[in-house]
Amino acid sequence: MPGHGDLLRERLCIHQVTLMESCDFRQSVECFARHGIEMTAVWRAKLEEAGPGAARAILDGSGVRAISLCAGGLLTEPGDEAARAAIDANRRWLDAAAAIGCASMVTITGGMPEGSLDLEGARGRARDRLADLLPHARASGVRLALEPLHPAVCGYRSVISTLGEANDWLDEIGAGDELGIALDTYAIWWEPGLSREIARAGRRIINFHCADWLRETSDVRLDRGMPGDGLIDNRSILGDAERAGFRGAIELEIFSVNNWWRRDPDEVVRIARERMLRCFSP
Repeated sequence: MPGHGDLLRERLCIHQVTLMESCDFRQSVECFARHGIEMTAVWRAKLEEAGPGAARAILDGSGVRAISLCAGGLLTEPGDEAARAAIDANRRWLDAAAAIGCASMVTITGGMPEGSLDLEGARGRARDRLADLLPHARASGVRLALEPLHPAVCGYRSVISTLGEANDWLDEIGAGDELGIALDTYAIWWEPGLSREIARAGRRIINFHCADWLRETSDVRLDRGMPGDGLIDNRSILGDAERAGFRGAIELEIFSVNNWWRRDPDEVVRIARERMLRCFSP
């Protein structure tokens, strides 16, 4: 019977974005395979460069499995034409995610339209269009994983900032299994009542992303640390998610324009694997 360490290693996933500046689609997948990382979350820009057919062949040949596509959504622009364009784009992305075997597409709302001060209007459009995507998600077999992001990026990335808001949306939309939540520790570690909201989310948690918030970060989006570098109790948050019923992959997602993205990819993946095992081992 495998021990806890074996089970933990089987759950490790590293997002392609962690090697954003150093690797193309094939290079990132091959690097993960060299280090025994059997799962990745595919970054949409990398997939578009390779194409779904070539990407699927690369994944199948490497033994690395794509569990999710990042990121869909971007649903806040006003107007009927913008609504149609957003829905059509997301349908294409869902189809591409299905073509490479992803179980989910991480979905962010998008931020405030240029020149607008109507935050509630942007939220309403995003919520309504998310609901409009549910039939295609069901048909594609790819679940939508709604991801709230840190309030510092509300203006240009996500008009929902808390897990509590994401839970409210899921309740209001009344969706089935085709819609759930991507829990990103970097985005929600600060949230008051976080443990309560994780319990409320329960088995609606589809994806679990982790990184660390540096005490003196130079960029709230592009200066993430590895687990153990900063202020986030990643292990405790995972424990809350597991008590709520989550048993999925533990996904490292690093945006780091001045540090990790500049390093040799083999060094990054070796350190990432060591840090994740150290962070999440009992």
